[in-house]
Amino acid sequence: MIPATARAGFASWPGRAEAWLDERGRPAWIAAMVAGFIAFWPVGLALLAYMIWSKRMFNRSCSPHRTASRSMAWNSSGNAAFDAYKADTLRRLEEEQIAFESFLQRLREAKDKQEFDAFMQDRARKAGTPAEDVEA
Repeated sequence: MIPATARAGFASWPGRAEAWLDERGRPAWIAAMVAGFIAFWPVGLALLAYMIWSKRMFNRSCSPHRTASRSMAWNSSGNAAFDAYKADTLRRLEEEQIAFESFLQRLREAKDKQEFDAFMQDRARKAGTPAEDVEA
């Protein structure tokens, strides 16, 4: 099988190398830059400058996939029964999340109260007064 870079008709080896690296994405460009720095530092510096100049270093090619998957949760699938089930499940999960967050808040408050009571008892013990007098 002929690679896509050979079929693309790039005549020069830099063009073929660029196409090969583009097919593999940003990690391949970074690996080539690091290898260039290791082999001969001006080559790595040249690759870094090229990546910045051509905006390969800062493009966000992966981010549309993440946002698309989030927005698909609310899109209609075309099946009314599944859409109703999905909406009900999402509503139930949101309610469970709210209930769990309120449980965590109550748990934190109880822990804080316990720590504060222990602090007050320790303080009263150090002062020489009974702890019951401090709490009242």
